[in-house]
Amino acid sequence: MEQAKPIPVPDSTPITVRSGELTIDEQQRVKAMQRLANAPDRPTYLALQQEIAQQLNMTVRNVQLLMKAWQTEGVAGVVRQGRSDRGERRLDEDWTNYILQTYRAGNRGGRRMSRAQVAVRVAARALEIGDNNPPSRASVYRVLQSEMDRQEERSRSRSIGWSGETLILRTREGLEVVVRESNQVWQCDHTRVDLLVVDQVGEVLGRPWLTTIVDTHSRCIIGIHLGMEAPSAVVVCLALRHAILPKQYSSAYELTQLWGTYGIPQYLYTDGGKEFNSKHLEQVANELKIVLCQRRYPAEGGIVERPFGTLNTELFANLPGYTGSSTKRRPKQAETNASLTLMQLEKQIVRYLVDRYNQGIDPRIGDQTRLGRWESDRLAQLPLLSDRELDICLMRRDRRTVYRGGYIQFANLNYRGEHLEGYTGSWVVLRYNPRDITSILIYREDGGKDIFLSRAHATGLETEILSYAEAQAMSRRLRQAGKTISNQSMFEEVRSRDRDIEEQQRRKTKRSVQSATPKATRKVIEPASPDSASTAAIESEDEAPVEIVVPDVRVYDYEALKQEFDLW
Repeated sequence: MEQAKPIPVPDSTPITVRSGELTIDEQQRVKAMQRLANAPDRPTYLALQQEIAQQLNMTVRNVQLLMKAWQTEGVAGVVRQGRSDRGERRLDEDWTNYILQTYRAGNRGGRRMSRAQVAVRVAARALEIGDNNPPSRASVYRVLQSEMDRQEERSRSRSIGWSGETLILRTREGLEVVVRESNQVWQCDHTRVDLLVVDQVGEVLGRPWLTTIVDTHSRCIIGIHLGMEAPSAVVVCLALRHAILPKQYSSAYELTQLWGTYGIPQYLYTDGGKEFNSKHLEQVANELKIVLCQRRYPAEGGIVERPFGTLNTELFANLPGYTGSSTKRRPKQAETNASLTLMQLEKQIVRYLVDRYNQGIDPRIGDQTRLGRWESDRLAQLPLLSDRELDICLMRRDRRTVYRGGYIQFANLNYRGEHLEGYTGSWVVLRYNPRDITSILIYREDGGKDIFLSRAHATGLETEILSYAEAQAMSRRLRQAGKTISNQSMFEEVRSRDRDIEEQQRRKTKRSVQSATPKATRKVIEPASPDSASTAAIESEDEAPVEIVVPDVRVYDYEALKQEFDLW
Protein backbone atom coordinates (compact mmCIF):
# COMPACT_ATOMS: atom_id res chain seq x y z
CA MET A 1 0.00 0.00 0.00
CA GLU A 2 1.39 3.37 -1.01
CA GLN A 3 2.45 5.44 1.97
CA ALA A 4 1.60 9.14 2.00
CA LYS A 5 4.44 11.57 2.29
CA PRO A 6 4.65 13.08 5.73
CA ILE A 7 3.09 16.52 5.91
CA PRO A 8 5.54 19.08 7.21
CA VAL A 9 4.67 20.61 10.56
CA PRO A 10 5.92 24.06 11.51
CA ASP A 11 9.29 24.03 13.23
CA SER A 12 8.21 24.89 16.71
CA THR A 13 7.53 23.36 20.03
CA PRO A 14 4.60 20.93 20.30
CA ILE A 15 1.30 22.65 19.82
CA THR A 16 -0.86 23.03 22.90
CA VAL A 17 -4.39 24.28 22.75
CA ARG A 18 -5.53 26.23 25.80
CA SER A 19 -9.31 26.44 26.06
CA GLY A 20 -9.08 29.70 27.94
CA GLU A 21 -7.55 31.46 24.94
CA LEU A 22 -9.37 29.89 21.98
CA THR A 23 -13.05 29.71 21.23
CA ILE A 24 -14.84 26.43 20.62
CA ASP A 25 -14.78 26.93 16.85
CA GLU A 26 -11.08 27.69 16.93
CA GLN A 27 -10.39 24.60 19.03
CA GLN A 28 -12.30 22.46 16.50
CA ARG A 29 -10.19 23.87 13.66
CA VAL A 30 -6.91 23.16 15.46
CA LYS A 31 -7.92 19.59 16.33
CA ALA A 32 -9.10 19.00 12.75
CA MET A 33 -5.77 20.16 11.32
CA GLN A 34 -3.92 17.94 13.80
CA ARG A 35 -5.95 14.91 12.67
CA LEU A 36 -5.40 15.74 9.01
CA ALA A 37 -1.65 16.22 9.53
CA ASN A 38 -1.34 12.77 11.13
CA ALA A 39 -3.12 10.89 8.31
CA PRO A 40 -1.08 7.68 7.59
CA ASP A 41 -1.76 7.47 3.85
CA ARG A 42 -3.25 9.32 0.90
CA PRO A 43 -6.70 7.66 0.84
CA THR A 44 -7.11 8.30 4.57
CA TYR A 45 -6.00 11.91 4.04
CA LEU A 46 -8.62 12.48 1.31
CA ALA A 47 -11.36 10.83 3.37
CA LEU A 48 -10.47 12.97 6.40
CA GLN A 49 -10.46 16.04 4.19
CA GLN A 50 -14.07 15.36 3.15
CA GLU A 51 -15.13 14.62 6.74
CA ILE A 52 -13.53 17.81 8.10
CA ALA A 53 -15.14 19.92 5.36
CA GLN A 54 -18.57 18.70 6.46
CA GLN A 55 -17.72 19.08 10.14
CA LEU A 56 -16.52 22.68 9.77
CA ASN A 57 -19.25 23.51 7.23
CA MET A 58 -16.81 24.62 4.52
CA THR A 59 -15.67 23.46 1.09
CA VAL A 60 -12.78 21.07 0.48
CA ARG A 61 -10.84 23.92 -1.12
CA ASN A 62 -11.13 25.97 2.08
CA VAL A 63 -9.90 22.98 4.09
CA GLN A 64 -6.86 22.77 1.81
CA LEU A 65 -6.16 26.49 2.28
CA LEU A 66 -6.60 26.13 6.04
CA MET A 67 -4.13 23.22 6.04
CA LYS A 68 -1.63 25.30 4.08
CA ALA A 69 -1.94 28.12 6.63
CA TRP A 70 -1.47 25.56 9.42
CA GLN A 71 1.73 24.27 7.79
CA THR A 72 3.24 27.72 7.38
CA GLU A 73 1.98 29.66 10.43
CA GLY A 74 0.84 27.05 12.89
CA VAL A 75 -2.01 27.96 15.25
CA ALA A 76 -1.83 31.60 14.18
CA GLY A 77 -2.82 30.56 10.65
CA VAL A 78 -5.93 28.78 11.87
CA VAL A 79 -7.12 31.25 14.51
CA ARG A 80 -8.67 34.51 13.37
CA GLN A 81 -6.72 37.47 14.60
CA GLY A 82 -8.78 40.17 16.31
CA ARG A 83 -8.35 43.88 15.72
CA SER A 84 -6.32 45.82 18.21
CA ASP A 85 -9.14 48.39 18.50
CA ARG A 86 -11.87 45.79 18.90
CA GLY A 87 -14.73 47.08 21.07
CA GLU A 88 -13.81 50.70 20.51
CA ARG A 89 -15.63 53.18 18.29
CA ARG A 90 -13.80 53.97 15.11
CA LEU A 91 -15.97 56.98 14.22
CA ASP A 92 -14.66 60.44 14.77
CA GLU A 93 -16.11 62.38 17.68
CA ASP A 94 -18.13 64.77 15.49
CA TRP A 95 -20.15 62.00 13.89
CA THR A 96 -20.70 60.28 17.23
CA ASN A 97 -22.02 63.48 18.81
CA TYR A 98 -24.26 64.16 15.80
CA ILE A 99 -25.79 60.66 15.97
CA LEU A 100 -26.50 60.89 19.71
CA GLN A 101 -27.88 64.43 19.55
CA THR A 102 -30.15 63.57 16.62
CA TYR A 103 -31.56 60.54 18.44
CA ARG A 104 -32.14 62.38 21.73
CA ALA A 105 -33.76 65.38 20.05
CA GLY A 106 -36.02 63.12 18.01
CA ASN A 107 -37.38 61.41 21.12
CA ARG A 108 -38.47 64.47 23.08
CA GLY A 109 -41.86 66.07 23.49
CA GLY A 110 -43.82 62.90 22.80
CA ARG A 111 -42.06 62.23 19.46
CA ARG A 112 -40.47 58.92 18.48
CA MET A 113 -37.40 58.48 16.26
CA SER A 114 -35.99 55.05 15.46
CA ARG A 115 -32.40 54.06 14.73
CA ALA A 116 -33.21 53.69 11.03
CA GLN A 117 -34.49 57.26 10.89
CA VAL A 118 -31.26 58.47 12.51
CA ALA A 119 -29.25 56.58 9.86
CA VAL A 120 -31.21 58.36 7.11
CA ARG A 121 -30.45 61.74 8.67
CA VAL A 122 -26.76 60.81 8.93
CA ALA A 123 -26.69 60.04 5.19
CA ALA A 124 -28.45 63.34 4.44
CA ARG A 125 -25.96 65.20 6.65
CA ALA A 126 -23.01 63.57 4.86
CA LEU A 127 -24.43 64.61 1.50
CA GLU A 128 -24.88 68.14 2.79
CA ILE A 129 -21.29 68.55 4.03
CA GLY A 130 -19.74 66.58 1.14
CA ASP A 131 -18.48 63.63 3.18
CA ASN A 132 -17.96 60.70 0.80
CA ASN A 133 -17.36 58.19 3.59
CA PRO A 134 -20.25 58.63 6.07
CA PRO A 135 -20.93 56.20 8.93
CA SER A 136 -22.72 53.08 7.78
CA ARG A 137 -26.08 52.00 9.12
CA ALA A 138 -24.38 49.35 11.28
CA SER A 139 -22.10 52.02 12.76
CA VAL A 140 -25.10 54.21 13.62
CA TYR A 141 -26.81 51.26 15.31
CA ARG A 142 -23.65 50.44 17.25
CA VAL A 143 -23.33 54.01 18.54
CA LEU A 144 -26.99 54.12 19.62
CA GLN A 145 -27.05 50.69 21.26
CA SER A 146 -25.55 51.88 24.54
CA GLU A 147 -27.94 54.86 24.62
CA MET A 148 -30.95 52.60 24.08
CA ASP A 149 -29.73 50.16 26.74
CA ARG A 150 -29.53 52.98 29.29
CA GLN A 151 -33.07 54.11 28.44
CA GLU A 152 -34.38 50.57 28.80
CA GLU A 153 -32.69 50.21 32.17
CA ARG A 154 -34.23 53.48 33.40
CA SER A 155 -37.70 52.42 32.26
CA ARG A 156 -37.46 49.12 34.14
CA SER A 157 -36.24 50.64 37.37
CA ARG A 158 -38.83 51.56 40.01
CA SER A 159 -39.79 55.18 40.18
CA ILE A 160 -38.15 56.97 43.07
CA GLY A 161 -40.47 57.86 45.87
CA TRP A 162 -41.89 54.41 46.69
CA SER A 163 -39.93 54.17 49.92
CA GLY A 164 -38.98 57.83 50.08
CA GLU A 165 -40.89 61.11 50.06
CA THR A 166 -40.58 62.16 46.42
CA LEU A 167 -42.27 60.65 43.39
CA ILE A 168 -41.52 61.90 39.88
CA LEU A 169 -43.87 61.06 37.01
CA ARG A 170 -42.50 61.35 33.48
CA THR A 171 -44.94 61.83 30.62
CA ARG A 172 -44.86 61.22 26.89
CA GLU A 173 -44.84 64.95 26.36
CA GLY A 174 -41.50 65.20 28.17
CA LEU A 175 -42.91 66.65 31.42
CA GLU A 176 -41.57 65.68 34.81
CA VAL A 177 -44.22 66.10 37.51
CA VAL A 178 -42.93 66.02 41.08
CA VAL A 179 -45.81 64.74 43.24
CA ARG A 180 -45.88 66.58 46.56
CA GLU A 181 -49.55 66.89 47.66
CA SER A 182 -53.01 65.38 47.42
CA ASN A 183 -55.23 66.15 44.42
CA GLN A 184 -52.17 67.15 42.42
CA VAL A 185 -52.14 64.11 40.13
CA TRP A 186 -55.01 61.68 39.65
CA GLN A 187 -54.69 58.45 37.69
CA CYS A 188 -57.53 56.68 35.87
CA ASP A 189 -57.85 53.15 34.49
CA HIS A 190 -60.43 50.43 33.79
CA THR A 191 -60.83 46.71 34.41
CA ARG A 192 -63.51 44.14 33.75
CA VAL A 193 -64.80 42.75 37.02
CA ASP A 194 -64.40 38.97 37.39
CA LEU A 195 -68.01 38.67 38.51
CA LEU A 196 -71.32 38.05 36.77
CA VAL A 197 -74.24 40.34 37.59
CA VAL A 198 -77.95 39.81 36.94
CA ASP A 199 -80.90 42.06 36.21
CA GLN A 200 -83.96 42.53 38.39
CA VAL A 201 -85.55 39.26 37.29
CA GLY A 202 -82.38 37.20 37.76
CA GLU A 203 -81.15 36.88 34.17
CA VAL A 204 -77.37 37.17 33.73
CA LEU A 205 -76.25 40.48 32.20
CA GLY A 206 -72.53 39.69 32.06
CA ARG A 207 -69.36 41.09 33.64
CA PRO A 208 -69.44 44.83 34.36
CA TRP A 209 -66.61 47.33 33.86
CA LEU A 210 -65.08 49.15 36.82
CA THR A 211 -63.33 52.51 36.36
CA THR A 212 -61.31 53.90 39.26
CA ILE A 213 -59.59 57.22 39.90
CA VAL A 214 -56.66 57.11 42.33
CA ASP A 215 -54.84 59.98 43.98
CA THR A 216 -51.14 59.46 43.21
CA HIS A 217 -49.81 61.04 46.40
CA SER A 218 -51.98 59.21 48.95
CA ARG A 219 -52.96 56.12 46.87
CA CYS A 220 -56.52 56.86 48.01
CA ILE A 221 -59.33 55.88 45.63
CA ILE A 222 -61.09 59.16 44.87
CA GLY A 223 -63.96 58.02 42.64
CA ILE A 224 -65.35 55.08 40.68
CA HIS A 225 -67.85 54.18 37.97
CA LEU A 226 -69.44 50.75 37.61
CA GLY A 227 -71.47 49.87 34.54
CA MET A 228 -71.96 47.48 31.65
CA GLU A 229 -70.60 49.97 29.10
CA ALA A 230 -67.12 49.40 27.68
CA PRO A 231 -64.46 52.02 28.48
CA SER A 232 -65.11 55.30 26.69
CA ALA A 233 -64.71 59.03 27.18
CA VAL A 234 -68.24 59.14 28.63
CA VAL A 235 -67.34 56.55 31.27
CA VAL A 236 -64.18 58.47 32.17
CA CYS A 237 -66.20 61.66 32.60
CA LEU A 238 -68.74 59.92 34.83
CA ALA A 239 -65.94 58.58 37.04
CA LEU A 240 -64.35 62.04 37.07
CA ARG A 241 -67.66 63.58 38.10
CA HIS A 242 -68.01 61.11 40.97
CA ALA A 243 -64.46 61.86 42.11
CA ILE A 244 -64.86 65.65 42.01
CA LEU A 245 -68.14 65.91 43.92
CA PRO A 246 -68.50 65.27 47.68
CA LYS A 247 -69.93 61.78 48.13
CA GLN A 248 -73.02 61.15 50.26
CA TYR A 249 -74.65 57.75 50.61
CA SER A 250 -77.88 56.65 52.25
CA SER A 251 -78.16 54.34 55.23
CA ALA A 252 -78.81 51.46 52.81
CA TYR A 253 -75.06 51.29 52.17
CA GLU A 254 -74.40 50.62 55.89
CA LEU A 255 -71.17 52.64 55.92
CA THR A 256 -69.27 53.14 59.15
CA GLN A 257 -66.87 55.74 57.69
CA LEU A 258 -67.18 58.72 55.35
CA TRP A 259 -65.83 58.89 51.82
CA GLY A 260 -64.46 62.36 52.36
CA THR A 261 -62.50 62.82 49.14
CA TYR A 262 -63.42 65.46 46.56
CA GLY A 263 -61.85 68.30 44.58
CA ILE A 264 -60.31 68.96 41.18
CA PRO A 265 -56.84 67.65 40.25
CA GLN A 266 -54.11 69.58 38.48
CA TYR A 267 -53.14 66.60 36.28
CA LEU A 268 -54.95 63.49 35.01
CA TYR A 269 -52.31 60.81 34.35
CA THR A 270 -53.46 57.94 32.10
CA ASP A 271 -52.32 55.43 29.52
CA GLY A 272 -52.66 55.93 25.76
CA GLY A 273 -56.13 54.41 25.34
CA LYS A 274 -58.44 55.95 22.76
CA GLU A 275 -60.91 56.99 25.47
CA PHE A 276 -58.20 59.27 26.90
CA ASN A 277 -57.50 60.86 23.51
CA SER A 278 -61.06 61.94 22.71
CA LYS A 279 -62.10 65.50 21.96
CA HIS A 280 -64.86 65.29 24.54
CA LEU A 281 -62.44 64.49 27.37
CA GLU A 282 -60.18 67.29 26.15
CA GLN A 283 -63.15 69.67 26.26
CA VAL A 284 -64.02 68.61 29.82
CA ALA A 285 -60.39 69.02 30.90
CA ASN A 286 -60.24 72.51 29.42
CA GLU A 287 -63.45 73.51 31.21
CA LEU A 288 -62.15 72.21 34.55
CA LYS A 289 -58.54 73.45 34.03
CA ILE A 290 -57.10 69.91 34.19
CA VAL A 291 -53.87 69.03 32.35
CA LEU A 292 -54.12 65.70 30.51
CA CYS A 293 -50.88 63.73 30.36
CA GLN A 294 -50.02 60.15 29.49
CA ARG A 295 -47.41 57.83 30.91
CA ARG A 296 -44.50 56.80 28.72
CA TYR A 297 -44.61 53.04 29.29
CA PRO A 298 -47.36 50.62 30.41
CA ALA A 299 -45.16 49.48 33.31
CA GLU A 300 -45.58 52.90 34.95
CA GLY A 301 -49.27 52.30 35.72
CA GLY A 302 -48.79 50.25 38.87
CA ILE A 303 -50.29 52.87 41.19
CA VAL A 304 -53.72 52.76 39.52
CA GLU A 305 -53.64 49.07 38.53
CA ARG A 306 -52.67 47.62 41.91
CA PRO A 307 -56.10 48.25 43.55
CA PHE A 308 -57.73 46.04 40.90
CA GLY A 309 -55.79 43.03 42.16
CA THR A 310 -56.64 43.88 45.77
CA LEU A 311 -60.34 44.18 44.95
CA ASN A 312 -60.25 40.89 43.09
CA THR A 313 -58.68 38.87 45.91
CA GLU A 314 -60.29 40.54 48.92
CA LEU A 315 -63.80 41.31 47.61
CA PHE A 316 -64.88 39.80 44.30
CA ALA A 317 -63.55 36.30 45.07
CA ASN A 318 -65.93 36.08 48.04
CA LEU A 319 -69.09 37.15 46.19
CA PRO A 320 -71.58 34.91 44.33
CA GLY A 321 -71.02 34.75 40.59
CA TYR A 322 -67.20 35.04 40.78
CA THR A 323 -65.65 33.84 37.52
CA GLY A 324 -61.95 34.09 38.22
CA SER A 325 -59.40 35.72 35.96
CA SER A 326 -58.94 32.64 33.73
CA THR A 327 -61.69 31.36 31.45
CA LYS A 328 -60.21 27.85 31.63
CA ARG A 329 -60.49 27.78 35.43
CA ARG A 330 -63.89 29.46 35.63
CA PRO A 331 -66.13 27.76 38.21
CA LYS A 332 -68.83 25.68 36.54
CA GLN A 333 -71.53 27.14 38.79
CA ALA A 334 -70.57 30.80 38.23
CA GLU A 335 -73.68 31.60 36.18
CA THR A 336 -75.90 29.55 38.47
CA ASN A 337 -74.63 31.31 41.60
CA ALA A 338 -74.79 34.81 40.11
CA SER A 339 -77.37 36.76 42.11
CA LEU A 340 -76.07 40.31 42.57
CA THR A 341 -77.54 43.15 40.55
CA LEU A 342 -75.41 46.02 39.35
CA MET A 343 -76.60 48.26 42.18
CA GLN A 344 -75.99 45.58 44.80
CA LEU A 345 -72.44 45.06 43.53
CA GLU A 346 -71.92 48.83 43.57
CA LYS A 347 -72.94 48.88 47.25
CA GLN A 348 -70.44 46.12 48.03
CA ILE A 349 -67.63 47.99 46.26
CA VAL A 350 -68.43 51.31 47.95
CA ARG A 351 -68.59 49.68 51.38
CA TYR A 352 -65.23 47.96 50.83
CA LEU A 353 -63.49 51.10 49.56
CA VAL A 354 -64.86 53.43 52.25
CA ASP A 355 -64.61 51.17 55.30
CA ARG A 356 -61.55 49.13 54.42
CA TYR A 357 -59.35 50.16 51.49
CA ASN A 358 -59.14 53.91 52.08
CA GLN A 359 -58.88 53.22 55.81
CA GLY A 360 -55.94 50.87 55.23
CA ILE A 361 -52.37 51.75 56.14
CA ASP A 362 -50.24 53.32 53.43
CA PRO A 363 -47.31 50.86 52.96
CA ARG A 364 -44.84 53.71 52.33
CA ILE A 365 -45.61 55.46 55.61
CA GLY A 366 -46.55 52.64 57.95
CA ASP A 367 -48.49 54.69 60.50
CA GLN A 368 -50.96 56.65 58.34
CA THR A 369 -54.03 55.55 56.41
CA ARG A 370 -54.56 56.40 52.77
CA LEU A 371 -57.45 58.70 53.64
CA GLY A 372 -55.44 60.25 56.47
CA ARG A 373 -52.56 60.98 54.11
CA TRP A 374 -54.97 62.53 51.62
CA GLU A 375 -56.48 64.80 54.29
CA SER A 376 -53.16 65.84 55.82
CA ASP A 377 -51.49 66.79 52.53
CA ARG A 378 -54.37 68.53 50.75
CA LEU A 379 -55.10 72.23 50.50
CA ALA A 380 -56.77 73.81 53.51
CA GLN A 381 -60.02 74.56 51.65
CA LEU A 382 -60.93 72.85 48.40
CA PRO A 383 -63.27 74.57 45.93
CA LEU A 384 -66.74 73.05 45.70
CA LEU A 385 -68.62 72.69 42.44
CA SER A 386 -72.36 72.23 42.04
CA ASP A 387 -74.04 69.46 40.08
CA ARG A 388 -75.05 71.90 37.33
CA GLU A 389 -71.44 73.03 36.90
CA LEU A 390 -70.45 69.41 36.31
CA ASP A 391 -73.26 68.56 33.92
CA ILE A 392 -70.67 68.57 31.16
CA CYS A 393 -69.30 65.39 32.77
CA LEU A 394 -72.73 63.76 32.71
CA MET A 395 -72.39 63.22 29.01
CA ARG A 396 -74.67 60.37 28.15
CA ARG A 397 -76.48 62.64 25.73
CA ASP A 398 -79.53 62.07 23.54
CA ARG A 399 -82.24 64.07 21.74
CA ARG A 400 -85.99 63.56 22.06
CA THR A 401 -89.26 65.31 21.17
CA VAL A 402 -91.60 66.66 23.86
CA TYR A 403 -95.11 65.24 23.51
CA ARG A 404 -98.39 66.83 24.55
CA GLY A 405 -98.65 67.17 28.30
CA GLY A 406 -94.89 67.57 28.77
CA TYR A 407 -94.07 63.87 28.28
CA ILE A 408 -90.84 62.46 26.87
CA GLN A 409 -90.20 58.86 25.83
CA PHE A 410 -86.75 57.38 26.39
CA ALA A 411 -85.52 53.78 26.78
CA ASN A 412 -89.14 52.57 26.45
CA LEU A 413 -90.06 54.62 29.53
CA ASN A 414 -92.31 57.65 29.78
CA TYR A 415 -90.93 60.73 31.55
CA ARG A 416 -92.69 63.83 32.70
CA GLY A 417 -91.04 67.04 33.83
CA GLU A 418 -92.16 70.40 35.08
CA HIS A 419 -92.29 73.36 32.70
CA LEU A 420 -92.07 71.09 29.63
CA GLU A 421 -95.62 71.59 28.35
CA GLY A 422 -94.56 74.85 26.72
CA TYR A 423 -92.03 72.93 24.58
CA THR A 424 -94.54 70.50 23.06
CA GLY A 425 -93.32 69.42 19.63
CA SER A 426 -89.79 70.79 20.19
CA TRP A 427 -86.53 68.86 20.31
CA VAL A 428 -84.75 68.79 23.66
CA VAL A 429 -81.44 67.36 24.88
CA LEU A 430 -81.34 64.62 27.52
CA ARG A 431 -78.45 63.99 29.89
CA TYR A 432 -78.51 60.95 32.11
CA ASN A 433 -76.42 58.69 34.28
CA PRO A 434 -76.44 55.10 32.91
CA ARG A 435 -76.45 53.73 36.46
CA ASP A 436 -79.89 55.23 37.17
CA ILE A 437 -82.14 56.48 34.38
CA THR A 438 -85.27 56.96 36.48
CA SER A 439 -84.32 60.64 36.61
CA ILE A 440 -82.90 62.58 33.66
CA LEU A 441 -81.95 66.19 32.97
CA ILE A 442 -83.62 68.19 30.18
CA TYR A 443 -81.87 70.97 28.24
CA ARG A 444 -82.66 73.12 25.25
CA GLU A 445 -80.12 74.03 22.61
CA ASP A 446 -79.39 77.72 22.24
CA GLY A 447 -76.54 78.93 20.06
CA GLY A 448 -74.47 75.77 20.46
CA LYS A 449 -74.95 75.70 24.24
CA ASP A 450 -77.27 73.57 26.35
CA ILE A 451 -79.56 75.56 28.69
CA PHE A 452 -80.97 73.60 31.63
CA LEU A 453 -84.78 73.37 31.66
CA SER A 454 -85.98 70.80 34.12
CA ARG A 455 -85.54 67.40 35.67
CA ALA A 456 -87.83 64.64 34.39
CA HIS A 457 -88.81 61.45 36.22
CA ALA A 458 -89.93 58.12 34.85
CA THR A 459 -93.63 57.80 35.60
CA GLY A 460 -94.29 55.06 38.13
CA LEU A 461 -90.59 54.64 38.95
CA GLU A 462 -89.99 57.75 41.06
CA THR A 463 -88.85 55.71 44.08
CA GLU A 464 -87.02 53.00 42.11
CA ILE A 465 -83.47 52.67 40.74
CA LEU A 466 -83.06 51.34 37.22
CA SER A 467 -79.86 51.25 35.17
CA TYR A 468 -79.74 51.71 31.42
CA ALA A 469 -78.50 48.13 30.93
CA GLU A 470 -81.39 46.77 32.99
CA ALA A 471 -83.86 48.88 31.02
CA GLN A 472 -82.50 47.47 27.77
CA ALA A 473 -82.79 43.92 29.12
CA MET A 474 -86.39 44.61 30.14
CA SER A 475 -87.12 45.97 26.67
CA ARG A 476 -85.73 42.83 25.05
CA ARG A 477 -87.90 40.62 27.23
CA LEU A 478 -90.99 42.73 26.56
CA ARG A 479 -90.37 42.65 22.81
CA GLN A 480 -89.94 38.89 22.93
CA ALA A 481 -93.09 38.49 25.00
CA GLY A 482 -94.94 40.88 22.71
CA LYS A 483 -93.95 38.87 19.67
CA THR A 484 -95.14 35.65 21.30
CA ILE A 485 -98.51 37.13 22.23
CA SER A 486 -98.90 38.66 18.80
CA ASN A 487 -98.08 35.41 17.04
CA GLN A 488 -100.43 33.36 19.20
CA SER A 489 -103.31 35.79 18.76
CA MET A 490 -102.74 35.88 15.01
CA PHE A 491 -102.82 32.09 14.75
CA GLU A 492 -105.97 31.92 16.90
CA GLU A 493 -107.65 34.57 14.75
CA VAL A 494 -106.82 32.72 11.53
CA ARG A 495 -108.06 29.37 12.88
CA SER A 496 -111.28 30.96 14.16
CA ARG A 497 -111.89 32.66 10.84
CA ASP A 498 -111.34 29.41 8.97
CA ARG A 499 -113.86 27.64 11.18
CA ASP A 500 -116.44 30.39 10.60
CA ILE A 501 -115.97 30.28 6.85
CA GLU A 502 -116.25 26.49 6.77
CA GLU A 503 -119.48 26.71 8.73
CA GLN A 504 -120.84 29.33 6.33
CA GLN A 505 -119.88 27.16 3.37
CA ARG A 506 -121.81 24.24 4.82
CA ARG A 507 -124.87 26.45 5.32
CA LYS A 508 -124.62 27.72 1.74
CA THR A 509 -124.50 24.19 0.39
CA LYS A 510 -127.53 23.23 2.46
CA ARG A 511 -129.55 26.20 1.19
CA SER A 512 -128.68 25.42 -2.42
CA VAL A 513 -130.07 21.93 -1.95
CA GLN A 514 -133.27 23.26 -0.38
CA SER A 515 -133.80 25.85 -3.16
CA ALA A 516 -135.14 23.13 -5.47
CA THR A 517 -138.17 22.62 -3.16
CA PRO A 518 -140.82 25.26 -2.19
CA LYS A 519 -139.65 27.61 0.49
CA ALA A 520 -140.56 26.44 3.91
CA THR A 521 -142.35 28.86 6.17
CA ARG A 522 -142.40 28.95 9.85
CA LYS A 523 -145.49 29.82 11.84
CA VAL A 524 -144.65 32.17 14.65
CA ILE A 525 -147.35 32.70 17.28
CA GLU A 526 -146.98 35.90 19.23
CA PRO A 527 -146.97 35.27 23.00
CA ALA A 528 -149.99 36.66 24.85
CA SER A 529 -149.91 38.88 27.88
CA PRO A 530 -151.13 37.42 31.18
CA ASP A 531 -154.09 39.86 31.39
CA SER A 532 -155.57 38.81 28.06
CA ALA A 533 -154.59 35.21 28.09
CA SER A 534 -158.13 33.91 27.88
CA THR A 535 -159.16 36.41 25.17
CA ALA A 536 -156.07 35.63 23.07
CA ALA A 537 -156.75 31.94 23.37
CA ILE A 538 -160.24 32.38 21.94
CA GLU A 539 -159.12 34.72 19.12
CA SER A 540 -156.21 32.53 18.16
CA GLU A 541 -158.56 29.80 17.13
CA ASP A 542 -160.18 32.09 14.49
CA GLU A 543 -157.07 33.96 13.22
CA ALA A 544 -154.53 32.47 10.85
CA PRO A 545 -150.87 32.23 12.00
CA VAL A 546 -148.39 34.94 10.84
CA GLU A 547 -145.93 33.81 8.17
CA ILE A 548 -142.31 35.09 8.56
CA VAL A 549 -139.79 34.46 5.81
CA VAL A 550 -136.23 33.79 7.08
CA PRO A 551 -133.80 36.14 5.22
CA ASP A 552 -130.78 34.81 3.36
CA VAL A 553 -127.45 34.92 5.23
CA ARG A 554 -124.56 36.76 3.55
CA VAL A 555 -121.74 34.40 2.60
CA TYR A 556 -118.11 35.62 2.48
CA ASP A 557 -115.61 34.37 -0.07
CA TYR A 558 -112.65 32.71 1.65
CA GLU A 559 -110.10 33.60 -1.06
CA ALA A 560 -111.22 37.24 -1.04
CA LEU A 561 -110.79 37.42 2.71
CA LYS A 562 -107.24 36.04 2.47
CA GLN A 563 -106.33 38.70 -0.06
CA GLU A 564 -107.96 41.42 2.00
CA PHE A 565 -106.02 40.56 5.16
CA ASP A 566 -102.71 39.76 3.40
CA LEU A 567 -102.71 36.14 4.50
CA TRP A 568 -101.24 34.71 1.33
